[in-house]
Amino acid sequence: MFRKILTKYLLIWLTLACVLAYFWPKLGLPFDPFVLPAMDCHWFKVSMAEIYIAVTMLMIGSLLPIDELKAVAKNWRQVAGGTCVQYVSMPLLAFLSACIFQLSGPHFIGIMLVGCVPGAMASNMLTMIARGNVSYSVGLTTSATLLSPIVVPSTLFFTIAVLGPYFGTDGGTNQTYFNVTMLIDMAKTLLLTVVMPVGIGFTLARKSATWQRFSQNFGEITANLVIILIIACAVSGNREKSFPLMMAAPMLMVNFGGYLAGYLGSRLIGVDSRKMRALVIEVGMQNAGLGVMLAGLYFPTQPEVALCCAMYTFGCMFTGIVLVQIMRFLVDRQGSVE
Repeated sequence: MFRKILTKYLLIWLTLACVLAYFWPKLGLPFDPFVLPAMDCHWFKVSMAEIYIAVTMLMIGSLLPIDELKAVAKNWRQVAGGTCVQYVSMPLLAFLSACIFQLSGPHFIGIMLVGCVPGAMASNMLTMIARGNVSYSVGLTTSATLLSPIVVPSTLFFTIAVLGPYFGTDGGTNQTYFNVTMLIDMAKTLLLTVVMPVGIGFTLARKSATWQRFSQNFGEITANLVIILIIACAVSGNREKSFPLMMAAPMLMVNFGGYLAGYLGSRLIGVDSRKMRALVIEVGMQNAGLGVMLAGLYFPTQPEVALCCAMYTFGCMFTGIVLVQIMRFLVDRQGSVE
């Protein structure tokens, strides 16, 4: 029951959590649950955001259905084509939006980070609601996730380090300059917090019946709660800053442009209508929760970068929920699922 309520009203819970995070200090309580401390031991230093993302990806890996993945593997060309559509169109849309709206500094970095991260895990759930091909959606999410340690840092390096100076991202200092060292570090972070937990979760679910039952009962709940917490923490880090309304239009352009790119890409690679719905949702729904984590780690002096990612998460969840309801209505009106 709790899982259905959490999933069905995810946007409401996300909104409430963000509002609570923003106004929490005014409650006068002695602690702040929306501040993410770092765990600093003798052997390693890791932020709570990294741990939260790793836990989320662990659950996602545990929930990957092996039968559906095998079916998708037989049509790997369509998965590869859909992944290319996402990783080509979204960074281009983000860059085009930055040019049109003349974004600079942390706002430029924020929108580029949104455009470069892989698809969101919520896309699988929304694809199911839209009567799309869930197996194809899972394949796209998995493919983009596995490639993220290579694609995300490389794309960011080119756009921020090479093109960034033209958009005021250095401001005369090296605070936001994305150099080769940061590229390598980000690749390692994505490998350890995204790819590895997915593989561990998938293996545990195949080897341990107890873990499989646990992940089936609590995996989706855990993943959704953690994403809500990560976004709320990003909001809490910007309590003293005004809400950047000027970023609403650029973010919407990237979001709606992503949906359009998914549709045009589906026509190009020749998938059926159910896979088309999956691709449209997958491309437009970016894993901006992961972007929040990366922003906190690599652009800590500019919290506006994380806030941009948090804004996109809220926006794409809202538009995605509306879009899938329209898709479902149109399919149901035809009397059958194609």
